[in-house]
Amino acid sequence: MLINLEEIKNSTIKELAKILAISGITAPKARGQSNLEILIITDDTIKKLSEKMIEIKQRDNKAFFERDAINIANCEAILLIGTEYKSRGLDCGLCGYNDCKEKERNPNFPCVFDLNDLGISIGSIVSLAAQFHLDNRIMYSVGKAAIELNLFSEKIKFALGVPLTAQIKNPFFDRKPI
Repeated sequence: MLINLEEIKNSTIKELAKILAISGITAPKARGQSNLEILIITDDTIKKLSEKMIEIKQRDNKAFFERDAINIANCEAILLIGTEYKSRGLDCGLCGYNDCKEKERNPNFPCVFDLNDLGISIGSIVSLAAQFHLDNRIMYSVGKAAIELNLFSEKIKFALGVPLTAQIKNPFFDRKPI
């Protein structure tokens, strides 16, 4: 039997994306509660996401959205990690409000633990991706476009994306300036 890497690369990266998603799900969460949503997108959905990013670039005049859109266009899979803005009941005041009740009256403001959990989850994902030698990068632009495309449930307020590929040279770091 002879297996050509190009013939298996696409399916292998998609399978590894599932393993990476599990690492994000099992990453520690404040009070053992998760306000995260993790999605894997491929193929046509990546194309739609890339098109949305170019639309955002034109609308908001943010050139890096187009650069990132070009970067993700040839990816085999993208992990999307989003969070709700929901209090944990700790009344810690780290969000800037006196307690969780006051924060909940401001639903478009995050609980500090939501963003912390998102960071831990995404760190777990990219750490494991590196162990598999997958080209990846954490991208805010991908998460913003995913929210605007309504890929997440409506309760998700903030998201990041991690595109995955395996190329001779990592396309997400040695990029042409904007």
